[in-house]
This record gives sequence, structure tokens and C-alpha cells, in this order.
Amino acid sequence: MSWDQLWPLILEGTWDTLYMTIPATILSYLVGMPLGIIMVVTAKDGIRPKPTLNAILGVIINFLRSIPFIILLAMLFPVTRLVMGKAIGTTAIIFPLVISAFPYVARMVESSIREVDKGVIEAAQSLGSTDFQIIGKVMIREALPSLVNGAAIVTVAILGYTAMASAAGGGGLGSIAITKGLNLRKMDVMYTASIALVLLVQLITLAGNYLTKKINHRKR
Repeated sequence: MSWDQLWPLILEGTWDTLYMTIPATILSYLVGMPLGIIMVVTAKDGIRPKPTLNAILGVIINFLRSIPFIILLAMLFPVTRLVMGKAIGTTAIIFPLVISAFPYVARMVESSIREVDKGVIEAAQSLGSTDFQIIGKVMIREALPSLVNGAAIVTVAILGYTAMASAAGGGGLGSIAITKGLNLRKMDVMYTASIALVLLVQLITLAGNYLTKKINHRKR
């Protein structure tokens, strides 16, 4: 395939990949971040211990995390059709991406917030801060560098999931590499799409590292 034909194909694949990755990441955080915070708050050593709720949420999150994305994608076909109006296509795959990623986000957020010094939280409690003030002004603020770094990791993970979009009739660089490259024995297409995916991963990782260092620098 000539470069004049390959370049528009790669651009289209890059757009489709970002079209799936960015909304799925945002929606995953809208669901997963509150769950991660609740997991910390309701833990035995949390500011509002609720062991039963914590245990139930933990089981649900662990269950969803344990299902491989390609299997979850197939399992969710009926629900995806109900929610998105269709079960296949680049837009439709955003829903299973969110379902697969939000438990991962919840655990990432939980892990980041647990790194916050308990002494800082206890000091805020002794000053009469409300639960929402402790969560917003202490937990999230202190854990922000770790949360930003975690967001970059989650985005890369979702980007990797989009490579399986072809299984649901979706587009993206992964789909191009498989359906228009490997399956048709067009190795130039496969390698170019794969390199484009690697570059996207590197850009996201570098951006995450830069923002993490920037936030840490401001706190010093």
C-alpha cells in the first residue's frame, strides 16, 4: 500500500482510537472515582466505617475486574444494544470499555488515596472538618499527583482495550492492524498501525509523568 493510501487510513484509525479512549476514560472516572473514595471512607480504618457496604462493593469491583475484556465485550452485547442502540461499531464499544475500566479506576483511586498520611486526615478531623471537606480538601488534594499518574495508566489500559474493537465491528488502530493488516497479509499496514499505537501510549505516558511532576513541584 502506498503512503498516500496508508496515511489517511492511519489518521482515521487514530481518530477512532481517541474517539473511543477519551470518552471511555472520562466516563470510567465518573463512575470509578466515587466508588474508590467510598471504598476508602467505608473501610475499617476509614472516616465512616461501614464494613458490609465496603465488602459488597469490593466483591463487585473484584468480580468485574476479573473478567477479560474480550469476554465481557461478548457478554454485554444485549446490554450494549439496549444502552447504545446497537451492539457493534466504534461508538457502541465505548459502553463495554467503561464497564471494564471503572472497577480498575476504583482500585487505582482507592490505592492513591490510601497513600495519604493518616496524620493529616486526623488533624483535619480534630479541626472539625466535615467528611466532604476531608475528602475534597485533604484526601483528593494530597493524593492528586498519584491520581494523575493513575489516570495516565488507566488511559493507556483503555487504549489497549480498543485494540480489540474489531471483535465488535469497531474501528481504531488496533482494528486496522488486525483486519486490514494481518488478515490481508499487508504487513506495512499492520506495522504502521502498531507503531502509531505505541506512539499514542508514549505520548499519554509522558503527559502523565509531566503533570505528576508539575503538581508535586507546586506542592513543595
